[in-house]
Amino acid sequence: MRDPAAIYAESFRIIREEADLSAVPEEAEALAVRMIHACGMTDIVTDLAVSEGAVAAGQAALDAGAPILCDSEMVAHGIISANLKQQNKIVCRLTDPRTRRIAEKNATTRSAAQVDLWSDDLLEGAIVAIGNAPTALFRLLERLDEGAPRPALIVGMPVGFVGAAESKAALLADSRGVPFVTLSGRRGGSALAAAAVNALAMGTKEP
Repeated sequence: MRDPAAIYAESFRIIREEADLSAVPEEAEALAVRMIHACGMTDIVTDLAVSEGAVAAGQAALDAGAPILCDSEMVAHGIISANLKQQNKIVCRLTDPRTRRIAEKNATTRSAAQVDLWSDDLLEGAIVAIGNAPTALFRLLERLDEGAPRPALIVGMPVGFVGAAESKAALLADSRGVPFVTLSGRRGGSALAAAAVNALAMGTKEP
């Protein structure tokens, strides 16, 4: 098989055939399928957690033109801007010169430091997509505890062996009233975070 459209469609057919989506809320099925397509692992659905109303909240935010705040350039570049009907602004402050200064001052990672550069007017009602750094998710939760405005949705997909599972467990335990999509445990990554946002933008559309 060489036809790109046929390959794409066959991938989704196989996912639907092999993945057990019985525990996934109906409104989150397309999101789960696109995340599986991004990583090739049908078993991630066992770790997928989608809070009540999260899909609707994310789609409403996109329709309202809300910005998408990303913890890494990889997440930002993985979001298909052509699918953003309102031309939503995609924001990543990781390479901002101020980020390094904040990180050095606070003895933290640049990923966490850039969260402090998400101004209140950007954060309020935004979609936050974290696909790399647990420290970014921890800092976001801290900012919410400090009284920062609530985003519309948190896509919490940090990956790795240090802090990833713990940061997502913290989100699951108390999302500070913010709807969320996350993946328990060590798995996650930029592709999964971007896939979740892309799924929200595309709705139930599949090949």
